[in-house]
Amino acid sequence: MGQNLVLNMESKGFTVAVFNRTTAVTQKLMSEWQVAKKNIEAGTTLEEFVKLLKRPRRIMIMVKAGAAVDAVIDSLLPLLEKGDLIIDGGNSLFTDTIRREKELSAKGIYFIGTGISGGEEGALHGPSIMPGGDPQAYALVEPIFTRISAQVPDGDKMAPCCTYIGENGAGHYVKMVHNGIEYGDMQLICEAYELLHKYLDLNTDDLHEVFAKWNTGELNSYLIEITADIFTRRDAETGQPLVDVILDKAGQKGTGKWTLQSALDLAVPISTIYSAVEARVLSSMKSERVAASQILPAPPALEPYQGDRESFIAAVHNALYASKIVSYAQGMALLQRAAGEYGWNLHMGEIAAIWRGGCIIRAKFLDRITEAYRRTPDLHNLLLDPFFTEILTRCQKDWREVVSSAQRLGIAVPAFSASLGYFDSYRSARLPQNLLQAQRDYFGAHTYERVDKEGSFHTNWIGEE
Repeated sequence: MGQNLVLNMESKGFTVAVFNRTTAVTQKLMSEWQVAKKNIEAGTTLEEFVKLLKRPRRIMIMVKAGAAVDAVIDSLLPLLEKGDLIIDGGNSLFTDTIRREKELSAKGIYFIGTGISGGEEGALHGPSIMPGGDPQAYALVEPIFTRISAQVPDGDKMAPCCTYIGENGAGHYVKMVHNGIEYGDMQLICEAYELLHKYLDLNTDDLHEVFAKWNTGELNSYLIEITADIFTRRDAETGQPLVDVILDKAGQKGTGKWTLQSALDLAVPISTIYSAVEARVLSSMKSERVAASQILPAPPALEPYQGDRESFIAAVHNALYASKIVSYAQGMALLQRAAGEYGWNLHMGEIAAIWRGGCIIRAKFLDRITEAYRRTPDLHNLLLDPFFTEILTRCQKDWREVVSSAQRLGIAVPAFSASLGYFDSYRSARLPQNLLQAQRDYFGAHTYERVDKEGSFHTNWIGEE
Protein backbone atom coordinates (compact mmCIF):
# COMPACT_ATOMS: atom_id res chain seq x y z
CA MET A 1 0.00 0.00 0.00
CA GLY A 2 2.86 2.35 0.84
CA GLN A 3 4.56 1.99 -2.53
CA ASN A 4 1.26 2.62 -4.33
CA LEU A 5 0.75 5.83 -2.36
CA VAL A 6 4.25 6.85 -3.49
CA LEU A 7 3.34 6.18 -7.12
CA ASN A 8 0.06 8.05 -6.70
CA MET A 9 1.86 11.12 -5.32
CA GLU A 10 4.48 11.00 -8.07
CA SER A 11 1.80 10.76 -10.75
CA LYS A 12 0.23 13.95 -9.41
CA GLY A 13 3.48 15.90 -9.86
CA PHE A 14 5.01 15.59 -6.40
CA THR A 15 8.66 14.65 -5.87
CA VAL A 16 8.78 11.79 -3.39
CA ALA A 17 11.60 10.34 -1.28
CA VAL A 18 11.35 6.85 0.21
CA PHE A 19 13.10 4.72 2.81
CA ASN A 20 12.70 1.07 3.76
CA ARG A 21 14.71 -0.55 6.53
CA THR A 22 15.33 -3.49 4.18
CA THR A 23 17.81 -2.07 1.68
CA ALA A 24 17.14 -4.80 -0.87
CA VAL A 25 13.47 -3.80 -1.03
CA THR A 26 14.41 -0.17 -1.67
CA GLN A 27 16.92 -1.12 -4.36
CA LYS A 28 14.41 -3.35 -6.16
CA LEU A 29 11.72 -0.69 -6.18
CA MET A 30 14.11 2.05 -7.26
CA SER A 31 15.40 -0.02 -10.17
CA GLU A 32 11.81 -0.48 -11.37
CA TRP A 33 10.94 3.18 -10.89
CA GLN A 34 14.10 4.41 -12.62
CA VAL A 35 13.28 2.31 -15.67
CA ALA A 36 9.81 3.88 -15.63
CA LYS A 37 11.44 7.32 -15.20
CA LYS A 38 9.61 8.05 -11.97
CA ASN A 39 10.48 11.23 -10.08
CA ILE A 40 11.28 9.33 -6.89
CA GLU A 41 14.40 9.41 -4.73
CA ALA A 42 15.55 7.01 -2.02
CA GLY A 43 17.70 7.08 1.07
CA THR A 44 19.75 4.03 2.01
CA THR A 45 19.82 5.22 5.62
CA LEU A 46 17.28 7.15 7.65
CA GLU A 47 19.71 10.07 7.87
CA GLU A 48 20.17 10.13 4.10
CA PHE A 49 16.40 9.92 3.60
CA VAL A 50 15.69 12.87 5.91
CA LYS A 51 18.32 15.01 4.12
CA LEU A 52 16.47 14.50 0.84
CA LEU A 53 13.40 16.32 2.18
CA LYS A 54 12.74 20.04 1.98
CA ARG A 55 11.60 21.84 5.10
CA PRO A 56 9.12 21.67 6.61
CA ARG A 57 9.66 17.95 6.17
CA ARG A 58 6.52 15.86 5.63
CA ILE A 59 7.17 12.22 6.48
CA MET A 60 4.52 9.50 6.18
CA ILE A 61 4.99 6.30 8.18
CA MET A 62 3.41 3.14 6.78
CA VAL A 63 4.14 0.40 9.33
CA LYS A 64 2.14 -1.98 11.50
CA ALA A 65 0.16 -0.32 14.30
CA GLY A 66 1.59 -0.36 17.80
CA ALA A 67 5.20 -0.47 18.94
CA ALA A 68 6.56 -0.27 15.38
CA VAL A 69 5.11 3.23 14.97
CA ASP A 70 6.73 4.42 18.20
CA ALA A 71 10.05 2.87 17.16
CA VAL A 72 10.07 4.72 13.82
CA ILE A 73 9.12 8.00 15.51
CA ASP A 74 11.93 7.55 18.05
CA SER A 75 14.40 6.95 15.21
CA LEU A 76 13.23 10.05 13.33
CA LEU A 77 13.10 12.53 16.20
CA PRO A 78 16.86 13.25 16.48
CA LEU A 79 16.91 14.05 12.75
CA LEU A 80 13.97 16.47 12.67
CA GLU A 81 13.53 20.16 13.42
CA LYS A 82 10.67 22.18 14.83
CA GLY A 83 7.85 22.56 12.35
CA ASP A 84 8.48 19.23 10.63
CA LEU A 85 5.54 16.85 10.27
CA ILE A 86 5.13 13.12 10.85
CA ILE A 87 2.08 11.40 9.35
CA ASP A 88 0.97 7.98 10.59
CA GLY A 89 -0.89 6.44 7.65
CA GLY A 90 -1.50 3.07 9.28
CA ASN A 91 -4.44 1.75 11.29
CA SER A 92 -3.25 2.98 14.69
CA LEU A 93 -5.44 2.92 17.77
CA PHE A 94 -6.80 6.44 18.24
CA THR A 95 -5.66 6.67 21.88
CA ASP A 96 -2.09 6.00 20.73
CA THR A 97 -2.49 8.81 18.20
CA ILE A 98 -3.72 11.19 20.90
CA ARG A 99 -0.67 10.32 23.02
CA ARG A 100 1.80 10.66 20.15
CA GLU A 101 0.36 13.98 19.00
CA LYS A 102 0.68 15.37 22.52
CA GLU A 103 4.25 14.12 22.99
CA LEU A 104 5.45 15.38 19.61
CA SER A 105 3.69 18.72 19.97
CA ALA A 106 5.72 19.34 23.14
CA LYS A 107 8.86 18.88 21.01
CA GLY A 108 7.64 21.25 18.29
CA ILE A 109 6.94 18.44 15.81
CA TYR A 110 3.57 18.21 14.08
CA PHE A 111 1.80 14.85 13.99
CA ILE A 112 -1.22 13.76 11.95
CA GLY A 113 -2.97 10.42 12.45
CA THR A 114 -4.40 9.62 9.04
CA GLY A 115 -6.87 6.89 8.20
CA ILE A 116 -6.52 5.66 4.62
CA SER A 117 -9.05 3.32 3.03
CA GLY A 118 -9.08 1.69 -0.37
CA GLY A 119 -6.52 -1.08 -0.23
CA GLU A 120 -3.67 -1.31 -2.71
CA GLU A 121 -5.76 -0.25 -5.71
CA GLY A 122 -7.23 2.68 -3.86
CA ALA A 123 -3.79 3.81 -2.73
CA LEU A 124 -2.65 3.88 -6.35
CA HIS A 125 -5.70 5.39 -8.03
CA GLY A 126 -7.23 7.45 -5.22
CA PRO A 127 -8.13 6.41 -1.66
CA SER A 128 -10.42 7.94 0.93
CA ILE A 129 -8.24 9.88 3.37
CA MET A 130 -9.21 10.77 6.95
CA PRO A 131 -6.59 13.06 8.56
CA GLY A 132 -6.73 14.21 12.18
CA GLY A 133 -4.43 16.51 14.12
CA ASP A 134 -3.50 20.17 14.45
CA PRO A 135 -5.20 22.22 11.69
CA GLN A 136 -1.86 23.92 11.00
CA ALA A 137 -0.30 20.52 10.45
CA TYR A 138 -3.07 19.54 8.06
CA ALA A 139 -2.44 22.71 6.05
CA LEU A 140 1.04 21.34 5.26
CA VAL A 141 -0.37 18.25 3.55
CA GLU A 142 -3.80 19.35 2.35
CA PRO A 143 -2.56 20.12 -1.21
CA ILE A 144 -1.09 16.61 -1.42
CA PHE A 145 -3.93 14.69 0.20
CA THR A 146 -6.69 16.37 -1.78
CA ARG A 147 -4.81 15.69 -5.04
CA ILE A 148 -4.11 12.00 -4.41
CA SER A 149 -7.51 11.10 -2.96
CA ALA A 150 -10.42 9.75 -4.98
CA GLN A 151 -12.59 12.38 -6.66
CA VAL A 152 -16.39 12.11 -6.71
CA PRO A 153 -19.23 14.26 -8.08
CA ASP A 154 -20.59 16.73 -5.52
CA GLY A 155 -23.28 18.90 -7.02
CA ASP A 156 -21.88 20.53 -10.15
CA LYS A 157 -18.22 19.88 -9.29
CA MET A 158 -15.80 17.10 -8.41
CA ALA A 159 -14.76 16.86 -4.76
CA PRO A 160 -11.85 15.04 -3.11
CA CYS A 161 -12.54 12.11 -0.79
CA CYS A 162 -10.50 13.83 1.88
CA THR A 163 -11.39 16.39 4.51
CA TYR A 164 -9.93 17.55 7.80
CA ILE A 165 -11.62 15.32 10.38
CA GLY A 166 -10.67 16.93 13.69
CA GLU A 167 -7.97 17.24 16.31
CA ASN A 168 -5.52 14.63 17.65
CA GLY A 169 -6.98 11.10 17.24
CA ALA A 170 -10.13 12.02 15.28
CA GLY A 171 -8.85 10.78 11.92
CA HIS A 172 -7.85 7.37 13.21
CA TYR A 173 -11.08 7.10 15.19
CA VAL A 174 -13.18 7.73 12.08
CA LYS A 175 -11.12 5.16 10.16
CA MET A 176 -11.64 2.66 13.00
CA VAL A 177 -15.41 3.10 12.83
CA HIS A 178 -15.25 2.94 9.03
CA ASN A 179 -13.63 -0.48 9.45
CA GLY A 180 -16.32 -1.51 11.94
CA ILE A 181 -19.01 -0.63 9.39
CA GLU A 182 -16.99 -2.58 6.82
CA TYR A 183 -17.09 -5.65 9.09
CA GLY A 184 -20.88 -5.31 9.31
CA ASP A 185 -21.28 -4.83 5.57
CA MET A 186 -19.19 -7.89 4.73
CA GLN A 187 -20.96 -10.15 7.22
CA LEU A 188 -24.39 -9.10 5.95
CA ILE A 189 -23.35 -9.93 2.38
CA CYS A 190 -22.06 -13.31 3.55
CA GLU A 191 -25.40 -14.05 5.22
CA ALA A 192 -27.29 -13.12 2.05
CA TYR A 193 -25.00 -15.49 0.13
CA GLU A 194 -25.57 -18.26 2.69
CA LEU A 195 -29.34 -17.98 2.39
CA LEU A 196 -29.38 -17.92 -1.40
CA HIS A 197 -26.87 -20.74 -1.66
CA LYS A 198 -28.29 -23.07 0.98
CA TYR A 199 -32.01 -22.41 0.78
CA LEU A 200 -32.47 -21.68 -2.91
CA ASP A 201 -29.56 -23.91 -3.95
CA LEU A 202 -28.15 -21.19 -6.21
CA ASN A 203 -24.80 -22.07 -7.80
CA THR A 204 -22.03 -19.54 -8.33
CA ASP A 205 -23.26 -18.64 -11.81
CA ASP A 206 -26.69 -17.87 -10.37
CA LEU A 207 -25.14 -15.95 -7.49
CA HIS A 208 -23.04 -13.89 -9.87
CA GLU A 209 -26.18 -12.88 -11.76
CA VAL A 210 -28.01 -11.95 -8.55
CA PHE A 211 -25.21 -9.83 -7.11
CA ALA A 212 -24.39 -8.22 -10.44
CA LYS A 213 -28.06 -7.21 -10.75
CA TRP A 214 -28.10 -5.89 -7.18
CA ASN A 215 -25.06 -3.78 -8.00
CA THR A 216 -27.08 -1.87 -10.60
CA GLY A 217 -29.63 -0.65 -8.05
CA GLU A 218 -29.98 0.44 -4.43
CA LEU A 219 -27.24 -1.90 -3.22
CA ASN A 220 -24.65 -0.56 -5.67
CA SER A 221 -21.34 -0.65 -3.82
CA TYR A 222 -17.75 -1.78 -4.05
CA LEU A 223 -18.35 -4.81 -1.83
CA ILE A 224 -21.36 -6.00 -3.86
CA GLU A 225 -19.34 -5.45 -7.04
CA ILE A 226 -16.39 -7.56 -5.92
CA THR A 227 -18.73 -10.24 -4.53
CA ALA A 228 -20.31 -10.62 -7.96
CA ASP A 229 -16.82 -10.93 -9.46
CA ILE A 230 -15.71 -13.50 -6.86
CA PHE A 231 -18.48 -15.85 -8.00
CA THR A 232 -17.01 -15.92 -11.53
CA ARG A 233 -13.59 -17.19 -10.46
CA ARG A 234 -12.53 -20.82 -10.82
CA ASP A 235 -9.80 -22.62 -8.91
CA ALA A 236 -6.90 -23.40 -11.26
CA GLU A 237 -6.14 -26.70 -9.52
CA THR A 238 -9.59 -28.25 -9.20
CA GLY A 239 -11.73 -26.35 -11.68
CA GLN A 240 -14.23 -25.77 -8.88
CA PRO A 241 -15.63 -22.32 -8.03
CA LEU A 242 -12.81 -20.67 -6.10
CA VAL A 243 -15.11 -19.56 -3.28
CA ASP A 244 -15.97 -23.22 -2.62
CA VAL A 245 -12.35 -24.24 -1.98
CA ILE A 246 -11.56 -21.34 0.37
CA LEU A 247 -11.52 -22.38 4.04
CA ASP A 248 -14.27 -20.75 6.10
CA LYS A 249 -11.94 -19.25 8.73
CA ALA A 250 -12.00 -15.44 8.66
CA GLY A 251 -9.07 -13.28 9.68
CA GLN A 252 -9.05 -9.84 11.29
CA LYS A 253 -6.47 -7.24 12.25
CA GLY A 254 -8.05 -5.66 15.31
CA THR A 255 -9.91 -2.54 14.19
CA GLY A 256 -13.26 -4.31 14.54
CA LYS A 257 -12.44 -5.26 18.12
CA TRP A 258 -11.33 -1.69 18.88
CA THR A 259 -14.65 -0.41 17.53
CA LEU A 260 -16.54 -2.72 19.90
CA GLN A 261 -14.40 -1.71 22.87
CA SER A 262 -14.94 1.98 22.19
CA ALA A 263 -18.69 1.49 21.74
CA LEU A 264 -18.89 -0.27 25.11
CA ASP A 265 -16.85 2.51 26.74
CA LEU A 266 -19.21 5.13 25.31
CA ALA A 267 -22.41 3.09 25.86
CA VAL A 268 -23.39 3.05 22.19
CA PRO A 269 -25.18 -0.07 20.89
CA ILE A 270 -23.59 -1.39 17.69
CA SER A 271 -25.06 -4.89 17.67
CA THR A 272 -24.72 -5.45 13.92
CA ILE A 273 -21.02 -4.65 14.00
CA TYR A 274 -20.59 -6.71 17.16
CA SER A 275 -22.21 -9.74 15.53
CA ALA A 276 -19.94 -9.35 12.51
CA VAL A 277 -16.79 -9.37 14.65
CA GLU A 278 -18.11 -12.30 16.67
CA ALA A 279 -18.90 -14.22 13.46
CA ARG A 280 -15.25 -13.97 12.44
CA VAL A 281 -14.17 -15.26 15.85
CA LEU A 282 -16.64 -18.14 15.69
CA SER A 283 -15.53 -18.99 12.15
CA SER A 284 -11.96 -19.39 13.39
CA MET A 285 -13.12 -22.26 15.66
CA LYS A 286 -13.22 -24.61 12.66
CA SER A 287 -12.30 -27.88 14.38
CA GLU A 288 -14.79 -27.26 17.20
CA ARG A 289 -17.54 -26.46 14.73
CA VAL A 290 -16.87 -29.60 12.72
CA ALA A 291 -17.05 -31.70 15.89
CA ALA A 292 -20.20 -29.91 17.08
CA SER A 293 -21.89 -30.49 13.72
CA GLN A 294 -21.81 -34.22 14.48
CA ILE A 295 -23.32 -33.84 17.96
CA LEU A 296 -25.71 -30.90 18.18
CA PRO A 297 -29.19 -31.43 16.72
CA ALA A 298 -30.23 -29.58 13.59
CA PRO A 299 -33.70 -28.84 12.20
CA PRO A 300 -35.17 -31.37 9.76
CA ALA A 301 -33.32 -31.56 6.45
CA LEU A 302 -33.97 -28.59 4.21
CA GLU A 303 -36.83 -29.13 1.84
CA PRO A 304 -36.31 -27.76 -1.67
CA TYR A 305 -37.73 -24.24 -1.84
CA GLN A 306 -41.28 -24.44 -3.19
CA GLY A 307 -42.15 -20.76 -3.55
CA ASP A 308 -41.37 -18.16 -6.17
CA ARG A 309 -37.58 -17.98 -6.30
CA GLU A 310 -37.43 -14.39 -7.55
CA SER A 311 -39.69 -13.26 -4.71
CA PHE A 312 -37.36 -14.73 -2.09
CA ILE A 313 -34.31 -13.21 -3.79
CA ALA A 314 -36.08 -9.84 -3.66
CA ALA A 315 -36.84 -10.40 0.04
CA VAL A 316 -33.17 -11.14 0.77
CA HIS A 317 -32.25 -7.97 -1.14
CA ASN A 318 -34.58 -5.94 1.07
CA ALA A 319 -33.34 -7.59 4.26
CA LEU A 320 -29.76 -6.85 3.23
CA TYR A 321 -30.57 -3.23 2.40
CA ALA A 322 -32.42 -2.62 5.68
CA SER A 323 -29.70 -4.31 7.73
CA LYS A 324 -27.01 -2.33 5.90
CA ILE A 325 -28.78 0.92 6.82
CA VAL A 326 -28.84 -0.16 10.47
CA SER A 327 -25.12 -0.97 10.39
CA TYR A 328 -24.27 2.48 9.05
CA ALA A 329 -26.66 4.11 11.53
CA GLN A 330 -24.86 2.39 14.40
CA GLY A 331 -21.46 3.52 13.14
CA MET A 332 -22.57 7.12 12.66
CA ALA A 333 -24.16 7.14 16.14
CA LEU A 334 -20.84 6.00 17.60
CA LEU A 335 -19.02 8.81 15.80
CA GLN A 336 -21.47 11.36 17.18
CA ARG A 337 -21.04 10.10 20.74
CA ALA A 338 -17.24 10.06 20.39
CA ALA A 339 -17.26 13.64 19.10
CA GLY A 340 -18.92 14.78 22.31
CA GLU A 341 -16.70 12.65 24.52
CA TYR A 342 -13.38 13.69 22.98
CA GLY A 343 -14.20 17.26 21.99
CA TRP A 344 -14.05 16.71 18.23
CA ASN A 345 -16.14 18.83 15.89
CA LEU A 346 -17.03 16.00 13.54
CA HIS A 347 -19.08 16.93 10.47
CA MET A 348 -21.09 13.79 9.79
CA GLY A 349 -22.17 14.84 6.31
CA GLU A 350 -18.58 15.47 5.23
CA ILE A 351 -17.41 12.16 6.68
CA ALA A 352 -20.10 10.33 4.69
CA ALA A 353 -19.13 12.38 1.64
CA ILE A 354 -15.48 11.28 1.68
CA TRP A 355 -16.56 7.64 1.96
CA ARG A 356 -18.36 7.86 -1.40
CA GLY A 357 -15.21 7.07 -3.38
CA GLY A 358 -11.92 5.27 -2.97
CA CYS A 359 -12.76 3.38 0.20
CA ILE A 360 -13.91 -0.19 0.82
CA ILE A 361 -17.40 0.80 2.02
CA ARG A 362 -18.11 3.16 -0.87
CA ALA A 363 -21.73 2.78 -1.88
CA LYS A 364 -24.44 4.57 -3.82
CA PHE A 365 -26.55 5.20 -0.74
CA LEU A 366 -23.74 7.20 0.92
CA ASP A 367 -25.02 10.06 -1.25
CA ARG A 368 -28.26 9.81 0.74
CA ILE A 369 -26.41 9.65 4.06
CA THR A 370 -24.44 12.74 3.07
CA GLU A 371 -27.67 14.56 2.19
CA ALA A 372 -29.33 13.47 5.45
CA TYR A 373 -26.60 14.95 7.65
CA ARG A 374 -26.15 18.07 5.55
CA ARG A 375 -29.89 18.64 5.81
CA THR A 376 -30.00 17.89 9.56
CA PRO A 377 -26.48 18.17 11.07
CA ASP A 378 -27.70 17.22 14.56
CA LEU A 379 -29.66 14.16 13.36
CA HIS A 380 -29.73 11.81 16.37
CA ASN A 381 -29.91 8.61 14.36
CA LEU A 382 -29.81 7.92 10.65
CA LEU A 383 -32.94 5.76 10.95
CA LEU A 384 -34.93 8.91 11.77
CA ASP A 385 -34.18 10.59 8.45
CA PRO A 386 -37.36 10.47 6.32
CA PHE A 387 -35.63 8.83 3.36
CA PHE A 388 -34.30 5.95 5.45
CA THR A 389 -37.48 5.65 7.51
CA GLU A 390 -39.40 5.10 4.26
CA ILE A 391 -36.97 2.38 3.13
CA LEU A 392 -37.18 0.56 6.46
CA THR A 393 -40.97 0.73 6.30
CA ARG A 394 -40.94 -0.68 2.78
CA CYS A 395 -38.44 -3.45 3.59
CA GLN A 396 -39.73 -4.42 7.02
CA LYS A 397 -42.05 -7.27 5.99
CA ASP A 398 -39.40 -8.99 3.85
CA TRP A 399 -36.74 -8.35 6.49
CA ARG A 400 -38.78 -10.18 9.14
CA GLU A 401 -39.66 -12.99 6.75
CA VAL A 402 -36.02 -13.60 5.84
CA VAL A 403 -34.83 -13.63 9.46
CA SER A 404 -37.65 -15.92 10.59
CA SER A 405 -37.08 -18.27 7.64
CA ALA A 406 -33.37 -18.50 8.42
CA GLN A 407 -34.03 -19.29 12.08
CA ARG A 408 -36.63 -21.91 11.19
CA LEU A 409 -34.19 -23.55 8.79
CA GLY A 410 -31.21 -23.39 11.14
CA ILE A 411 -29.21 -21.05 8.90
CA ALA A 412 -27.15 -18.65 11.01
CA VAL A 413 -27.81 -14.98 10.19
CA PRO A 414 -26.44 -13.19 13.27
CA ALA A 415 -25.99 -9.80 11.60
CA PHE A 416 -29.44 -9.81 9.96
CA SER A 417 -30.94 -10.79 13.33
CA ALA A 418 -28.94 -8.20 15.27
CA SER A 419 -29.95 -5.46 12.83
CA LEU A 420 -33.62 -6.31 13.15
CA GLY A 421 -33.31 -6.54 16.94
CA TYR A 422 -31.70 -3.10 17.06
CA PHE A 423 -34.46 -1.69 14.87
CA ASP A 424 -37.20 -3.16 17.06
CA SER A 425 -35.53 -2.03 20.29
CA TYR A 426 -34.82 1.48 19.02
CA ARG A 427 -38.43 1.99 17.90
CA SER A 428 -39.85 0.70 21.23
CA ALA A 429 -41.13 3.36 23.61
CA ARG A 430 -40.99 0.83 26.44
CA LEU A 431 -38.57 -2.08 26.87
CA PRO A 432 -38.57 -4.88 29.50
CA GLN A 433 -35.65 -3.36 31.39
CA ASN A 434 -38.11 -2.26 34.09
CA LEU A 435 -38.01 -5.90 35.21
CA LEU A 436 -34.22 -5.93 34.95
CA GLN A 437 -34.01 -2.88 37.23
CA ALA A 438 -36.28 -4.65 39.72
CA GLN A 439 -33.97 -7.68 39.63
CA ARG A 440 -30.90 -5.49 40.22
CA ASP A 441 -32.58 -3.79 43.12
CA TYR A 442 -33.73 -7.16 44.53
CA PHE A 443 -30.28 -8.77 44.74
CA GLY A 444 -28.03 -5.72 44.96
CA ALA A 445 -30.07 -2.78 46.25
CA HIS A 446 -29.04 -0.84 43.14
CA THR A 447 -32.26 1.26 43.30
CA TYR A 448 -34.53 2.19 40.42
CA GLU A 449 -36.38 5.17 39.01
CA ARG A 450 -40.16 5.40 38.72
CA VAL A 451 -42.34 6.39 35.79
CA ASP A 452 -44.55 8.65 37.93
CA LYS A 453 -42.12 10.72 40.01
CA GLU A 454 -38.51 11.87 40.28
CA GLY A 455 -35.85 10.26 42.44
CA SER A 456 -34.18 6.92 43.20
CA PHE A 457 -36.08 4.22 45.02
CA HIS A 458 -35.36 0.93 46.76
CA THR A 459 -37.74 -1.83 47.75
CA ASN A 460 -37.14 -4.27 50.59
CA TRP A 461 -38.02 -7.23 48.38
CA ILE A 462 -37.48 -10.04 50.93
CA GLY A 463 -38.49 -8.29 54.14
CA GLU A 464 -41.75 -7.07 55.51
CA GLU A 465 -43.38 -4.23 53.63
